[in-house]
Amino acid sequence: MDYKDLEVWKFSREHVKKVYELSNSFPKKELYALTNQIRRCSISIPSNIAEGLGRQSNNETIHFLFISKGSL
Repeated sequence: MDYKDLEVWKFSREHVKKVYELSNSFPKKELYALTNQIRRCSISIPSNIAEGLGRQSNNETIHFLFISKGSL
């Protein structure tokens, strides 16, 4: 199965776009603190889904899906 076919991956990509749009309005003094952290967390979600689907075993896949969930 290709991770790009998963609805959760597609949804998480849309989530990243929305986070970036919303965080553009954050105060500039937060750029390297709160803004950066929120953006990195959001990017981590689809990234870990994709990485998990590329793993060899179901246990590894599940591990990366839990990492994704933690980034929420």
